[in-house]
Amino acid sequence: MKSNYLFPHKYKKIGWMVLIPSTIIGLLTFNFNYEPSFLNFNLPAISWDSLDTPFGKGEDQFFGMIKNNILNELIGITLIISSLIVAFSKEKSEDEYIANIRLESLVWAVYFNYGILLLSFIFVYDLSFFQVMVFNMFTVLFFFIIRFNWQISKLQKSASYAE
Repeated sequence: MKSNYLFPHKYKKIGWMVLIPSTIIGLLTFNFNYEPSFLNFNLPAISWDSLDTPFGKGEDQFFGMIKNNILNELIGITLIISSLIVAFSKEKSEDEYIANIRLESLVWAVYFNYGILLLSFIFVYDLSFFQVMVFNMFTVLFFFIIRFNWQISKLQKSASYAE
């Protein structure tokens, strides 16, 4: 089957080699709020908040330079790119059945992700909701990768059992 939208199979291993450490570093950074000083830079920005006090919101700023630690941005970029590569690289044997599993897994991941988002709108508030939204940027791809690989694993087990 011709799939022009998929990466070659050889990229999947590279994607995994970047995705796994990026996920671990991202979770550790998020949990421990780690920001190494050597990653502080003055960067161009389109929009940002200038906080006047720890208790109140400052004014929104637009178009300028801001001092920022880029660790979160680097982790976010590597997570997105590596998970896209893992999720959308061809399997060794890509046929219509694999394409169907891929489509069903993608639909399932979107439904599951938005179900969690709906529950978050109802039950999660304030800064915790912001944290859920940050995780929500990545979960569609993660849910897809988990379900697709689980389905492929089940397919391989049933094929080896049939032999």
